[in-house]
Amino acid sequence: MAFEPAIAPHLAAREAGVVLTVQSLLAPMREILDMQADFTLIEGAGGWRVPLADQDNLSDLAMALDLPVILVVGVRLGCINHALLTAEAIAQDGLQLAGWVANIIDPKTARLEENLATLAERIPAPCLGRVPKLKLVTAEAVAEHLQLDLLD
Repeated sequence: MAFEPAIAPHLAAREAGVVLTVQSLLAPMREILDMQADFTLIEGAGGWRVPLADQDNLSDLAMALDLPVILVVGVRLGCINHALLTAEAIAQDGLQLAGWVANIIDPKTARLEENLATLAERIPAPCLGRVPKLKLVTAEAVAEHLQLDLLD
């Protein structure tokens, strides 16, 4: 399910007249998972604790599906704190953090390499790749920068 504009899911759904809940999303997600593809990725939107509606959060959907999580870190000022808090929340919610991806939002971030090294030291999962700021963002362009073979 996708909404326009690209805003928090609960706001976009409200504007579209749709109520997003974990219950409403479980059946379509399970249908996709039942296809048993070699690799299935369910992309979140807005972050681990982003609201869906009422009291449901995106994290509740991941927990209901009991899926391993790949954390995408938007690399810019403040990302270390944000990433480590999110990794802690994922663990506290009882899910496996399978890996993380560095999404280089601001290539001019001060001490970029040092920040990436700190993330690699402190996030208890492998870095699956560094995605540079791309002129044209496509699945194929992003995939060139990922090492999904590092996943268990």
